[in-house]
Formats: sequence, C-alpha cells, structure tokens
Amino acid sequence: MNAALWISKSGLDAQQTNISTISNNLANASTIGFKKSRAVFEDLLYQNINQPGGKSSQNTELPAGLMLGAGVKVVAAQKEFSQGNMLTTENALDLMIEGEGFFEILMPDGSVSYTRNGQFMLNEEGQMVTPGSGYLLQPAITIPPDAQSITVSAQGEVSVRQPGNAENTVVGQIGVSNFINPQGLEPLGQNLYTETGVSGTPTQGTPGLDGLGSVRQGALETSNVNVTEELVNLIEAQRVYEMNSKVISAVDQMMSFVTQQL
Repeated sequence: MNAALWISKSGLDAQQTNISTISNNLANASTIGFKKSRAVFEDLLYQNINQPGGKSSQNTELPAGLMLGAGVKVVAAQKEFSQGNMLTTENALDLMIEGEGFFEILMPDGSVSYTRNGQFMLNEEGQMVTPGSGYLLQPAITIPPDAQSITVSAQGEVSVRQPGNAENTVVGQIGVSNFINPQGLEPLGQNLYTETGVSGTPTQGTPGLDGLGSVRQGALETSNVNVTEELVNLIEAQRVYEMNSKVISAVDQMMSFVTQQL
C-alpha cells in the first residue's frame, strides 16, 4: 500500500481536530471569561533510509540523509490565557479580574474549581454564587438582606451600606488564585477549570498584590477569541484538508493506472 495514503489520512485527521478546535472557539466568542485554544501539531516517526553523516565512500560522508515522514498528529489543544476585553455592565455583582488569576469556586463534592467568569448572583441565603449552577464563591460571602448597595474594592474587599449606618460594613474578602502553568488546568465546562499535576498548586493571595490581578466591579471580561483571526485559521485548515484530499486522489489515480496497465 502506498505510504502517501496513510500520510495524507493522518493530515485529514489532524485538520478535522484543528477545525473542531476552531469551531469551539467561534461558538464561545460571546462566552464571558472564555479562553481560546489552538491545536498543536507534531510530525510522526520517520523511516530512516540513509542516515545523515553516513559513509558514502571510504573518505566521504553523506551531507544529508533520506528520511521519509509518516504524517502528522495533534498532540495538544493549548489554552491561551491572554486578557479579554472589558465589558462594562454597572451590575454590582459583576466582577472582572484585571490581570492574572482566577476566582475560586466551591464544587458540590467539596473540591475547588477556578474561573475567570465573574458573573455572580445571590442565592436564597444571600451568598454569592455562579449563575449557571449556583456554586459558591470561595471564601463564602453573604450579603445582608437589608443591604442598600454593594461595593467591591480593587483588592477584593466586599462592603455593604445598611440603613441607619453611615459607614459601609465589610462582609467579606474575595481571594484570587494563580498557577505557575495555567495552560495545564483541565477545563470542566461551565467556565470552570480544575487543578492538575502539571498546572502546579494554586498560589492564593489578595487581588492587586504579589503579581495577582486586581478586581474591577461592574465589569466583565469578554472572551479573548478574535473572530477574524479564527475565520482566517478556518480557511487555512480547509485548504490544508483539501490538499491532503487531493494527494489521496492523486495516489488513487496512480494506483489505478498501474493496475490497468500491468
């Protein structure tokens, strides 16, 4: 069987995965806090026919070798944690991390997940939770039922104004966590990530200090997907897919010619 068939087949598989990655980016272009991914390609093993530097005669060496590749594969979908644009909402419970870091979210099983999505709401107990599943923000922050206004400082201090009290009352402190390798985090869906062995352990701290991003109230971080860039990537992936298909068609014609003539 002609090796070019299998090489081109690996190219088709790789571009299908690439297009799936691009389509997921485009689908989440309006998802708050979403971070785009890009496919990482790697060439496969080579068939070593002539080794570079091998002896061509008693006194000469081959200046270049003859090694035939076996195709390509996708080895990773790399997340890009660049900062998204700011969307001003004027909602007191909408928070944005300006810089590095993640909000901590308590999961139902007691574990902690991490998110860049700062769209928070209040549950029946006045606690700040995620909008989709109602998971608690960590550390837990409870807003009193008689709170007239909510203020979140750049350092994550949450205070409220209550009737009969001229001064704001501090009700909690929002923490921010960061990782030495955020690209190693495992995406769970629901705008959440979980720690893995390669992400490193979370470094917790106060927003705006020790290299952590500060908190901006009344704003959200939009997706960092550039739609124009993704469409260009999609066109490129389509053309590479078509070229691999052309190779398969050409090899098929060559094999057909051989079988008909011999």
